[in-house]
Amino acid sequence: MSNFRVWECQICGWIYDEAKGSPDDGIPPGTRWEDVPDDWACPECGASKDEFEMLAVVANAPTQQPEVSTAPQAAATPAPAASAQTSANRIWECMVCGWIYDESKGAPEEGIAPGTRWEDIPDDWTCPECGVGKEDFDMVLVSQPEPEAFPAAQAEAAPVELDDTLPLVIIGTGLAGYHLAKEFRKLDQRTPLTLITGDDGTFYSKPLLSASLAHGKTPQQLATASAEDMARELNAEILVHTHVTNLDRDAKLLSLVSDGGISAELPYGRLVFATGANCTPLPPMEGNGMSRLFRVNNLSDYHRFRTALANRKRVLLIGAGLIGCEFANDLIQAGYSVGVVDVQAWPLATLLPEAAGRDIQNALEQAGVRFHFGAGVTKLEQHAGGIRAQLADGSVIEADLALAALGLKPNVGLAESAGLAIKRGIVTNRALQTSDADIFALGDCAEVDGHNLFFVAPLTQSARALAQTLAGTSAEVQYGTLPVAVKTTLRPTVVCPPRAGSFVEGTADWKVTKLEDGIVAEFLSNDGQLLGFALTGSGIAQRDSLSKRCPPLMEP
Repeated sequence: MSNFRVWECQICGWIYDEAKGSPDDGIPPGTRWEDVPDDWACPECGASKDEFEMLAVVANAPTQQPEVSTAPQAAATPAPAASAQTSANRIWECMVCGWIYDESKGAPEEGIAPGTRWEDIPDDWTCPECGVGKEDFDMVLVSQPEPEAFPAAQAEAAPVELDDTLPLVIIGTGLAGYHLAKEFRKLDQRTPLTLITGDDGTFYSKPLLSASLAHGKTPQQLATASAEDMARELNAEILVHTHVTNLDRDAKLLSLVSDGGISAELPYGRLVFATGANCTPLPPMEGNGMSRLFRVNNLSDYHRFRTALANRKRVLLIGAGLIGCEFANDLIQAGYSVGVVDVQAWPLATLLPEAAGRDIQNALEQAGVRFHFGAGVTKLEQHAGGIRAQLADGSVIEADLALAALGLKPNVGLAESAGLAIKRGIVTNRALQTSDADIFALGDCAEVDGHNLFFVAPLTQSARALAQTLAGTSAEVQYGTLPVAVKTTLRPTVVCPPRAGSFVEGTADWKVTKLEDGIVAEFLSNDGQLLGFALTGSGIAQRDSLSKRCPPLMEP
């Protein structure tokens, strides 16, 4: 008799059962976790193997009831639903024409009675204004009905009774905000918890936005849970389509305004910034084609871009960094004609040595991607139903639309206006504490002990540590070696950049080894110490061995 283990993704909750494998990913039943390829990623959210924890050990005994022993890392049972969240009505907007569907009103002229939930509308129903399907609608508002219309008896279960204290407030419902809330609720089920978001609060994995077109994924398929689902799971209040306009640190008070123009104030006990990052501003660009230039930084952006791609084939990508290359990889495999422009000399030039960058370039070019290096776009004009881009070197590229992927900039506006310390991001110590003792920050918006990292692994470490601190046990993060898997499936790539400040210019350099089907590049100091690495193709098999030789990002 052999025991199989069950592993849980700490980002989205997806389960890998060794007994069942993951046949859709080419992993047969019975495959042990250690035998799953190191570059495999969670099929739901794209997280790496590092983000999984063992949940249970199951005895494989077909003649008796399986014995399950829960590992210490097992997730706590989600908080029960609150009745107020169970009975909410939602409002949905057609992202093509703007037509509104209000669940409380239905669409009687379409034969849809008032009170009909969105999921109960037939899948073949179409927008009465423009004819698009349900997948082209986004939820834009969650509204609470009058209490007598939906009695509390309809609640699935009574929520855990909360303490009569000021709430922990989290600004942001991306991976950072929701992951922190989940970790916090494992440790503290009684402190009131409020999350604030400027969008509809859908829980989804942002890393998948640049790797889902080839799989035909709709925004709805990328969504893991709605704001209502998350409010029930977390026993929390989630304020959707709500913006924080002012932070009064002395009074510990937030000023709020909703998309509908309703203002309110919210006191907090402790406050967490999980505000993420915005797209880097575009460089100066002339022309009348800007309406056909897209940015993708959230699920709504993905929806708009995916809708715009309908009946179009030619895409111009501006930027050949990590996200740009992932989109090029995704778009070319989705059947589009892809051109990429970048002022740098090779792909991922700020992360990879030239040999590794060229290796990725060759793989993408063999698939049909066309690269234009050394010059940026200076003018973007509408032309023949599409666009015409003029580059700084005088060359011209025509396409149907353009997508800019020029990196991210931490969203620090509110924190800065409130007087918190800001550098590249919101400055925190290793306990994720800002210059205000009752305010914390994590994720893309935070600069933790000098590190501003736009990756999932440091985010999850931060969420676990901060949850402990907020629950009463002081904890600090200590980033180890954090290799990053680039989602260029046509040329699997892993990069572990050297730590900032770990070397003086001219005292370290890349040592490149070309394999039969890949690259191993080691960033070595003059005395031979490994400071970072970059791997492509078959070279990624050396990820673990090189990671063990690299110094941690944070010294103990």
